[in-house]
Amino acid sequence: MSPQTGGGNLRDSLRTQLWPVPLAATLAAVLLGHFVPYLDRQLQDQLPGVLSGLLFGGGPEAAQAVMQTIAGSLITVTSLTFSLTVVTLQLASSQFSPRLLRTFSRDTFVHNTLALFLATFVFALTVLRSIRAETSEGEGFVPRIAVTVGFGLTLASVIALVFFLAHLATQIRVETMMRDVHDEADETIDRIFPRDEDARAVDLAGSGPGAVLIESAVSGFLLGIDATAACAAAVKADAFVVIDAVPGHSLISGVPFARAWATDGRALDGQRLIDLSDGLTGSLSKGFERTSTWDAGYGLQQLLDVASRALSPGINDPTTAVHALGHISAVLCTLATRQTGPKLYVDERARPRVILNYPTFENLVDQVMRQMVRYALDDPRTAERAVRMLRELSWVVGPGPDGVAIQDRVAAVRVALATAELSADEKRRLLRECDSVAEACTGSWSMP
Repeated sequence: MSPQTGGGNLRDSLRTQLWPVPLAATLAAVLLGHFVPYLDRQLQDQLPGVLSGLLFGGGPEAAQAVMQTIAGSLITVTSLTFSLTVVTLQLASSQFSPRLLRTFSRDTFVHNTLALFLATFVFALTVLRSIRAETSEGEGFVPRIAVTVGFGLTLASVIALVFFLAHLATQIRVETMMRDVHDEADETIDRIFPRDEDARAVDLAGSGPGAVLIESAVSGFLLGIDATAACAAAVKADAFVVIDAVPGHSLISGVPFARAWATDGRALDGQRLIDLSDGLTGSLSKGFERTSTWDAGYGLQQLLDVASRALSPGINDPTTAVHALGHISAVLCTLATRQTGPKLYVDERARPRVILNYPTFENLVDQVMRQMVRYALDDPRTAERAVRMLRELSWVVGPGPDGVAIQDRVAAVRVALATAELSADEKRRLLRECDSVAEACTGSWSMP
């Protein structure tokens, strides 16, 4: 019937935190550090000779030295790994975009590497407690299996460190970052606008008789809306609700985010309105930063930030901007094949109850072109790539309302080119490219 946004936002929040996987691994290492020495005590006289020969063969002093060395070296390596991760985050924030930090912080390879290092460190410390030297008060004890396991974890950590450094060198490349953002944007599109979805166009304009405004009780970014909970609130109040706020936009306490009107002819006021407002507020997922879970425009905004930052005088990297526009074009072409825009949800009796507002294809193209007309048209390469992006979109959408919207953006580009800091030859060439956008809409594609 509807998407459940709460669980998706919680999973996304946990995936972008560095602590859950290392914490789970640390707790598992504590348990393993107690269990393996216990297993050693139970099996110390029952192991076959071949297997016993593969285990650690030193005495208590040697075992303590080995585990102390493991613990000391692993905490140093963990600190180095964490420092490199922080440096990478700072580089991504300053060089490309602060909104790319979530892409790095959700990297499972980093999570698992930190988890392995911390688990090895904690396992070594825990096993150290069970090693006993022989004294007059009792016999010595060397957990041979546990020390061998610690040695194996150390070897795995060394191998993981090598792969982590190689992985980090790949992740800090801007091409890798844009690829990850592109993949994440495609996942978001599939989640919000599924392929082959049979959905009718919904018009947000207009309101029913006696419509009232629902004010937000909190401030923050709207991360998503649980349509099932919103429908339940509308059914309870016997009302029809239009939620005008779009995931990714800001909610401001005391400012309307939705409209509602009764479907039974009675006034929508008093306790009935309070219950509806509380139910709708409870259906919203809020946060202090945007996420890609239900925000259709967030991936595009990340790519736009990379392109705009690359075109700034301090960086001056038009090649990166051209590559970013290529990814943006691919995302928009995918959106052009989906049924975008607001969605209507019905109750169990198939009666319309809630309209959730999602951006249309035209909205998202406008989001891209407003920024690119401002920043991209003073550089010949990025200006040409921006116009070619419109040509690619025009080919995909063909004639129709979306095609008209693209032609409107071409008209804006023509106006901006008049004042762009380009040579006369470059302007004439770009104007010819603008002419080819209309040709592509009719199914004509001339190769350059």
